Amino acid sequence: MDAYHITILIISLLVMLGGLAGIIFPIIPSTPLIWTGVFIYAACDGFETIGWSLLLILAILTIVSLVLDYLGGVIGAKKYGATRWGLIGSVIGGIAGFFMGGIVGLVFGPFFGAVSLELLFGKDLKGAFKSGVGTLVGFLGGVIIKLVISVVIIGIFLIKLF
Repeated sequence: MDAYHITILIISLLVMLGGLAGIIFPIIPSTPLIWTGVFIYAACDGFETIGWSLLLILAILTIVSLVLDYLGGVIGAKKYGATRWGLIGSVIGGIAGFFMGGIVGLVFGPFFGAVSLELLFGKDLKGAFKSGVGTLVGFLGGVIIKLVISVVIIGIFLIKLF
């Protein structure tokens, strides 16, 4: 591997690392950045090592990860009995939690948001708490799915390179 390819590889890997950070910090687009890192290398390599068909497959994986990440929270909340207010509360709590408490706020903000709005709109404490747990389980499930798909994309990239 010559200096040009090594430089492009380093840039691509740094972009992918930024994508991995997005798994924890949702303000950073996780899997889209990882795919972008693969695309940068492929484009600079003239699509010799990583072709268009593989890029398309990795793009589909990226889209699947985003959809499943989004649906994870919704499915988890619904499975645990959250109402529309619980879902709205979890979104508001997630945003507020991120800005007020960083990573900890991001994890627990949706829980407290769901519980708060469920209580505000008539659910009893037990039902509201159950909805909050559902948002937490769904959020964590979405993060795990995104992490697994991210590692798969990076793994495929590295296997193709070496």
